[in-house]
Amino acid sequence: MSQATGASANAQRAALDYWGIDGLALAISVGGAMNHGEWVRAREWVERADRSGLHSVWLPEMHFTPGGSTSPLLSLAALATRTQQIRLATTSLLIPIHNPLRIAEEVASLDHLSQGRLIVGLGRGFRAPLFSAFGIDPSTKRTRFDAALDLMLAAWRGEPVSLEGSLFEDSRFPTLPEPAIPFQKPHPPLAVAAFGQKGLAQASRRGLPYLASPIETFDQIRENLALHRGGIEDQSQPGSWVTPIMRTVFISEDSTICTRVMEALAAEGRGSASGAKLPAVVARAVAAPASERLIVGGVEEVKERLAEYQKSLGMNLLVIRPQIAGADEGQRLESFERLAGDVIPALR
Repeated sequence: MSQATGASANAQRAALDYWGIDGLALAISVGGAMNHGEWVRAREWVERADRSGLHSVWLPEMHFTPGGSTSPLLSLAALATRTQQIRLATTSLLIPIHNPLRIAEEVASLDHLSQGRLIVGLGRGFRAPLFSAFGIDPSTKRTRFDAALDLMLAAWRGEPVSLEGSLFEDSRFPTLPEPAIPFQKPHPPLAVAAFGQKGLAQASRRGLPYLASPIETFDQIRENLALHRGGIEDQSQPGSWVTPIMRTVFISEDSTICTRVMEALAAEGRGSASGAKLPAVVARAVAAPASERLIVGGVEEVKERLAEYQKSLGMNLLVIRPQIAGADEGQRLESFERLAGDVIPALR
């Protein structure tokens, strides 16, 4: 083994250890709960995933629309008390709209509460009503993202930080009087949810993994990963080695059930995009055939398609949504058990 190859292998192992990934890891994503019943059902899925030894559970931050969590860190704190080993992750903590020092404190607190089980996926947001509601010019979202993350990283290092002179100067609590040191060092693993080239470039500059969205097609993810990896200068960074991909996966040997699920999921995708002005890259994703982003079929078909994600994209963390439209709870549970018990072990 050459010195360069050895250095790369060491960097890869360090990055995967930092994330707790060994082979192909399986995770779940649960949406926001709009009422107590939905929360109980989501919590049951997370507890089941914890008992099954899954890698992580992911929650998105969303406002003024169903399907996300208005406060994912709060929800993850509740889940931390009900689980033992599963990691707790945000898919898209929207840091441009928040006071970064408050978020740095909350992240550090949750990391200690969970004893180092936290992963922080970061996002910018893209819907105009979101920025309007928070009084933010949407054209500044990327600048605010970078400024917020710089302040958060400084706080986690224990440096004196202040919002004076920053884009967040008008926020309350402008100075962090005490360090916000997380349990994990130097901080919890970070990732960036991104669609377009500018978002991918932000992830690349910092050497952070790019978290592929469940609505992106296989070809879009391949294109984005090429751009993202090509922009990472320091190959020791986790972004060079950690490849988390969110997919909607459903397994059944009954073709009638599979057809019904595909139709329901396709309708769900069309409904989520109706009446909304979407960025071009998002519009391209939702306009593509559902089969290009959904993985539905029998065990062998699903195994074959996921193997292609491993081979072509380097996927080593698969995040699936167990709450599948078009299937009843028993069918969802059977799909989950086949994925976790038959498919994933065969791909490791």
